[in-house]
Amino acid sequence: MTLGVAHFGLTFAPPGRPPFQALEDLNFSLARGEILGIAGSSGAGKSLIAAALAGVLPAGARTEGWIAIDGSPPGPRDIALAPQRLDALDPLAPLGRQIQRLLRQRCDPGALLTRVGLSKTLVGRYPHELSGGMARRALLATALASGADWLVVDEPTVGLHPEAADHVMAMLSGFAQAGHGLVVVSHDLPRLARIADRVLVLSQGRAVETTCASAFAGGGAALQHPFSRALWEAQIPEGAC
Repeated sequence: MTLGVAHFGLTFAPPGRPPFQALEDLNFSLARGEILGIAGSSGAGKSLIAAALAGVLPAGARTEGWIAIDGSPPGPRDIALAPQRLDALDPLAPLGRQIQRLLRQRCDPGALLTRVGLSKTLVGRYPHELSGGMARRALLATALASGADWLVVDEPTVGLHPEAADHVMAMLSGFAQAGHGLVVVSHDLPRLARIADRVLVLSQGRAVETTCASAFAGGGAALQHPFSRALWEAQIPEGAC
């Protein structure tokens, strides 16, 4: 199975204001078992790609091009989103109930929490009782609960200390090894490059380069676009050159 995106664009047309093109002519494909990373500067449109893939674009968004799985439009449960915003968790429901709402097959919500590195005892906890890192993992559990073959994960390491960030990225790699196809949006390019097969670099709504993750090594000499090199040099691990 292959997730394909071709000539995809996204435009907003606020009333009384000129249209604004947020994404333009995006093209990529992804097989199950692979990870596509999406990186770029703040405001480049990374989270909009995540929302478009998951079918949760804001009202008034106009799209062009297509998103398809094996040539057909994705169904409502084919692609699941683990969003960046922690307030996507329902503040009025414990985690177990939130996971149960999304389950497509018989499964213990506690087992899904365990799969994302949380204790199954947290099924009765409410979001306000969780740390930021725990809440971010809980969002991953809700995405897994959908049973979707394709997972879109938006900024999974924001606000996490380095050890927790490494653990979350290792988990995402494990999801791919288990047969999921993943699109991972992250500002954390060094960690993203460690787990991704390919990385799409986005600037002002356009893909400037899609390259093997191995190009993000050393000083980034294998990168083709100046923006990609600048993005890497701004985050390059100490001593990597």
